[in-house]
Amino acid sequence: METLANLECFVRSAESGSFSATARQLALTPAAVSRNVAMLERNIGVRLFHRSTRKLTLTEAGEHFLTSIGGNLDALQNAISSIAADHGEPAGLLKVSMPPTFGISHVLPLLPEFLARYPLVRPEWHFENRQVDLIAEGFDVAIGAGFELAQGVISRRLSAAHVIAVASPQYMRGKTSPPHPGALEDLNGIVMRSGRTGRVRQWTLRDKQGAEMTARLKETIVVNDPAAMREAALLGLGVCFLAVPDVLSWIERGDLVRLLPDWYADAGTISMYFATRALMPAKTRVFIDFVSEVFEQRQLARMFSASEG
Repeated sequence: METLANLECFVRSAESGSFSATARQLALTPAAVSRNVAMLERNIGVRLFHRSTRKLTLTEAGEHFLTSIGGNLDALQNAISSIAADHGEPAGLLKVSMPPTFGISHVLPLLPEFLARYPLVRPEWHFENRQVDLIAEGFDVAIGAGFELAQGVISRRLSAAHVIAVASPQYMRGKTSPPHPGALEDLNGIVMRSGRTGRVRQWTLRDKQGAEMTARLKETIVVNDPAAMREAALLGLGVCFLAVPDVLSWIERGDLVRLLPDWYADAGTISMYFATRALMPAKTRVFIDFVSEVFEQRQLARMFSASEG
């Protein structure tokens, strides 16, 4: 009988068209993936792939074999995970994507406690400002705001994603605090250009009564990363819009001040995203439950809400 590793390397390589991509997804080397597939071909006596230096394509026999496997590989993996959850501790590689500013400040500090509970889980956490493809890229969980829910992906809400205007006390010294969003255009702006659209995002702010007003910042400084915006603001270079979790600690220390305290922009929700599975791997389930539990116990959703002050 073929090992699960051989079958998984074959299926993932067929899906990605690359041993290297499969290796990244499964945390193996390309040579190990190629060796597992070759072992499978040798054992069943059929060539499954046409190999070249540029392309990996299925043979006719490989296409038939992939079709015959169908969704049985995922079902088998889920069954194994379920049995492991019933008879032992959650274990294995936990691949998570999250934005650097939020992840490093609020999720990474949870790691010691999480690993103390689940020492057999091996975290592989990617800090990046992009919407990953959970299934194609092999992520167990993604954390972020504004993700489009692809087929087979669901979300669990953590908190609101409220965006506020901040600047350093040094920059605001001697200046009149803006009385309304329209007055922000008189100040230097630190803005971010989207790598996906190439545009600088403009924000529409709302107050607690529901009134809305567009805020237009001067494009005095343009960067492509939220952490860079925050650092520029700390240097006293102007005003920027950032999510509450990305600036909360600096506001509490007095390094940044919130302008327009009655106004904020609603950027949706900060959520955890994961694939829908009849039998979720134990490592994924305990991570999702752990993060949700911490957010509830520490009332982080309330702390990250701009509408509550």
